[in-house]
Amino acid sequence: MTMVIAETEKKFLAADRVWIATALLHKENPGREDFTESEIIARGRRAGFVEEKSNTFSVHTNQHCVANRRPNPGNHRMLFETRKGRRRLYREGDACCPGRTGRVTPRPEDIPSKYHSLLAWYRKRSNARSSGGGKDTQPDPLLALKGSGRQLWKDEHADEYVRRLREGWE
Repeated sequence: MTMVIAETEKKFLAADRVWIATALLHKENPGREDFTESEIIARGRRAGFVEEKSNTFSVHTNQHCVANRRPNPGNHRMLFETRKGRRRLYREGDACCPGRTGRVTPRPEDIPSKYHSLLAWYRKRSNARSSGGGKDTQPDPLLALKGSGRQLWKDEHADEYVRRLREGWE
């Protein structure tokens, strides 16, 4: 669904409005990791993004923009659910449900120019995190296990190993 912003007469997609509201919260609260859906909706309301007689903004915040939720039908990857009811901006490397192949950020030509600085801020922030400059660059503990079992098969073929383990079974 689109919304016309009075001062620019620019059509503005709901997903883009949700991303901007969340980015504004992150920028205004640099010490916060995530926000409740209600906080994102309230920030969107203060920015004039929420249509009072529609639940579009809320549905996008809850489902359509959330990378680690099943696409239904939206497939954007703009937000990440950190825990039930809490969201933050999506980051490269976050878990993503199959079928979530949509945009991560708004396209500059689709949003009012006064929000373009948020896109630059996000790119800078994302680059800092991916190059080790962010505070949450610790490796995923499960991904860190990759290859840790390769020593099990070092001296014998897998079939021989299983045969040896089964010796004496009746």
